[in-house]
Amino acid sequence: MKLFFLLLLALIARLFARPPRSDLKKILVIKPDALGDALLATPALRRLRAGLPDAQITGVVGPWSRVIWARNPDLDLLLDLPFPGFNRASDPNPDLPRPRRRLAAALRPYWLLLRYAALLRRGEYDAALLLRDDHWWGAALAALAGIPRRVGHAHPLCAPFLSDALPYDPAEHVSRQGLAVVARLLDAERLPNEIVEPSGIKLPLRFELSPNDHAWAEAWMTGQISPGEKLLVIHPGTGGPTKHWLPERWASIADALASRHHVHVLFTGGLGEADLVDHICGMMRNPALRIVGGMSVGQMAALLARATLVLGVDSGPLHLAVSQGVPTIHLYGPSDQRRFGPWGPLEHHMVLRSGIFCSPCGVYNRCPRGMQPIECMATIHVTHVLQAANKLME
Repeated sequence: MKLFFLLLLALIARLFARPPRSDLKKILVIKPDALGDALLATPALRRLRAGLPDAQITGVVGPWSRVIWARNPDLDLLLDLPFPGFNRASDPNPDLPRPRRRLAAALRPYWLLLRYAALLRRGEYDAALLLRDDHWWGAALAALAGIPRRVGHAHPLCAPFLSDALPYDPAEHVSRQGLAVVARLLDAERLPNEIVEPSGIKLPLRFELSPNDHAWAEAWMTGQISPGEKLLVIHPGTGGPTKHWLPERWASIADALASRHHVHVLFTGGLGEADLVDHICGMMRNPALRIVGGMSVGQMAALLARATLVLGVDSGPLHLAVSQGVPTIHLYGPSDQRRFGPWGPLEHHMVLRSGIFCSPCGVYNRCPRGMQPIECMATIHVTHVLQAANKLME
């Protein structure tokens, strides 16, 4: 039923299409996801800017990930949009009776679609790039905004709205998907496209730090770390509870690495992760530093850039560390590293997983098999993490 409705919506969108211009002057790039996913799209932005140096490139992100693209030099303009399904805010209509709340929630995505399509239509964009392969709402937005060239992947819910659809492979890395979308646009225009090999990492993640970010990190290091001493960062938390590793194992890892390599261990986390960090530190034999909340994303990136090694689970801060060129170890259970793994040299960014039969499942709020603790994370052993950490640090 939903596919039928979207096909009908795509037919209506054709009525709003503008005729294409002879060249590409204004490009819209749509990326609705969270912080880590926005980072994984930055190689595509760099490739697009190199191929179209004189075009006006506008990014559209959710307010939750605006900070990742805010200082990106490959963009001329950045807009934020509260994409439905990605906003974790509370119910916008709490006073309505329950049936009316359900109706309002069901209609809100389509009301927002029409509203923002009308606003974007004024921009007279020549092309839109959809950098999430299954985001039908973004594809419909570009079509209803009358953008003549709309490039994305041929997901069944997206393809009806696209003018140029690439083969859809749900196992392909999202950074490579973004590069492929840009390559299709550049090839279509017969513009320079030999900027990077699709399988290479010649275009790394990009997150620009401000002088204030560096100054904050330097001041923190001066106050906590003596000259010549090393810093090891562990970020144990993440948004999905099934992605967590066992707290006692983080404590064991921290103690072992601190003793062997004589490093200062710092645990970082968001405001909602204070209990987790306190629990881990309370089980350690050695004292550990901790910062829970109180850091901007830029300050965190600047601090991670000064670490010898960063460890954690599948999370935005781990991708942030990759963007700063710091060696990293990522523990993956329900997440698929083929799609969301670190975008960087394999010898510097290692993914560890147990490889049990049901992993990766892609379910982050609960274990589909009801396992407690989460089996795919619990079967990642301390010895494997220590071996990887020792290898990177030595």
